Amino acid sequence: MATKKKPAKKKKLSERECIPCDGGIPPLEPDEIKDFLQEVSKGWKVIKNHHLIKHYKFDDFAGAWEFVNGVGEIAEEEGHHPDINFGWGYAEIKIFTHAIDGLSESDFILAAKIDEVG
Repeated sequence: MATKKKPAKKKKLSERECIPCDGGIPPLEPDEIKDFLQEVSKGWKVIKNHHLIKHYKFDDFAGAWEFVNGVGEIAEEEGHHPDINFGWGYAEIKIFTHAIDGLSESDFILAAKIDEVG
């Protein structure tokens, strides 16, 4: 009697790797965006189905700077780079896939990895 294999458990977004995109694929559809958004922490907002944005608050400049450096390390490891704006007590992260001028799965993977930094 053959035993049924359990379906492979889907990896969390933060456990996946960003896939380089040179274009040639369409941006995610709104329903796909909605599904991926449920897999990242609260605070990420989708703007015009084009990009993700999240605001962070810190007690001082050093805290924001430390966070941004952590995000930079992840971005380099993943080969996927967000737009970062920061200053005294705040940081703002904006993510989208420039090659397709919209959102891809890699954008949500990067957001999930950033969630683990701050």
